[in-house]
Amino acid sequence: MRPFDGHRVLLGVTGGIAAYKSAALARDLTVAGAEVDVVLTRSAREFVGAITFEALTSRPVHDQLIATGHALDHIRLPRAAHVIVVAPATADFIARAAAGRADDLLTASLLAAGDVPVLVVPSMNDRMWAHPQVRANVQRLREIGYHVLEPDTGALASREEGSGPGRMPEPSAIRAHIARLLEPASVLTGKRVVVSAGPTREALDPVRFLSNHSSGKMGVALASAAWRRGADVTLVAGPLAVEFPTGPRVMHVETTQDMADAVRQALAGADVLIMAAAPADFRPDQVAAQKIKKGDAAPPLAMAFTTDILQATRDARRPGCVVVGFALETEQVEAHARAKLEKKELDLIVANRAEEGAGFGFDTNRVTILGRDGSITELPLQSKVDVADAILDRVAGILDGR
Repeated sequence: MRPFDGHRVLLGVTGGIAAYKSAALARDLTVAGAEVDVVLTRSAREFVGAITFEALTSRPVHDQLIATGHALDHIRLPRAAHVIVVAPATADFIARAAAGRADDLLTASLLAAGDVPVLVVPSMNDRMWAHPQVRANVQRLREIGYHVLEPDTGALASREEGSGPGRMPEPSAIRAHIARLLEPASVLTGKRVVVSAGPTREALDPVRFLSNHSSGKMGVALASAAWRRGADVTLVAGPLAVEFPTGPRVMHVETTQDMADAVRQALAGADVLIMAAAPADFRPDQVAAQKIKKGDAAPPLAMAFTTDILQATRDARRPGCVVVGFALETEQVEAHARAKLEKKELDLIVANRAEEGAGFGFDTNRVTILGRDGSITELPLQSKVDVADAILDRVAGILDGR
């Protein structure tokens, strides 16, 4: 899985209760194709055993600074790594790392890391995280050049709901940040990208609405992949059936007009607009103030067109902005997509037919990418994550030529 395949991750685990999450992280990274070398501190071994990580990574676990046959592990391990991750990072470890200590294998490895990126994932009681000394130590790590994740707010090991951050982020969020560090710099790095995702809803009455089967999976995959590639991403999201991605800023919308307004706001200074959402094309001409009651006959329903978002936001795009549209069709897919490409002056349009295994609700998609230059790229059925990368490769090529 891009970008983990063929990369080595040095995972340091310190002595916090959140160490159980690190086992899941090690497993996920390994499944994604990374080689994971685990370093346990002495206190970490009180929470989770080496055999757990060995079973999950199929690699030996390291826990001694000086051991027969391993005297240079603190040099060898960081030099072999493409990224170093410390999760969880306790207050004690953060203090030792900030002071430049080398009193165990993990801290010594950090000093020998050279230019290998380091990601520190704090985990502690919310009051400890808020302590001025901890904050000063974290600031020192950032000054050194380490990447430090902000902890989450939520239930703590003390069985109390933390009033502030301190909880270790979930493995999926940590994995997303690791992926961003592993992804090589590209033309998308530092660019501002706006992605829309999911359906919109048009109210019939206070309890009913018109919508469609869009889950938002394709748009979320695009937003995640663009952020992984180093872009500053804004996701304009209707009611999604999937989790919001780690990294992008999310603007929540309900109606098509809400989405149009949010896209216009987000477009200021944007380099790329990808309209992967499936906004409702029609809305009731009148919204009932009260629930429509079932009678002897169905009530008449007059319809009106909703806002055409791509047309309505044309004046908000800066010159040179790359614009990508989507077209889900049930017939004459390429012809309808080509007409939409030309009418709305898009750079690319991603066309696909609503069928089993592709389109709304599925994890996979089969698409054809049509370019303004007349190019046609047909992709086989594959995961929406892979489709997102293929689309972004085309976007990057257009940006590189402007």
